[in-house]
Amino acid sequence: MMMVVVMMMMVVMMMMMMMMMMMMMVVVMMMMMVVVMMMMMVVVMMMMMMMMVVVMVMMMMMMMMMMMMMMMVVVVVMMMVVVVMMMMMVVVMMVVMVVVMMMVMMM
Repeated sequence: MMMVVVMMMMVVMMMMMMMMMMMMMVVVMMMMMVVVMMMMMVVVMMMMMMMMVVVMVMMMMMMMMMMMMMMMVVVVVMMMVVVVMMMMMVVVMMVVMVVVMMMVMMM
């Protein structure tokens, strides 16, 4: 009888140990899941940050391109103005030359 009781106690202890092990395993699995979820969140956040950075860089590039285009337009306008000024100067010089020639002829 005593032997049977001891066997029963052993079996119960084994069952308890198994249950404890199972619970520990479940807890560890939960912890692992949480850690994996955290890692996934971090990766997603990193991806979002990278996307934001790429978008920011694209915006900066677009702004730079726009600025360059504006600068080109300004430079072209300046060139046009300079050319027009030079043409005016040439016309004025020609008129002056003609006037001087006329004066010389008159003399």
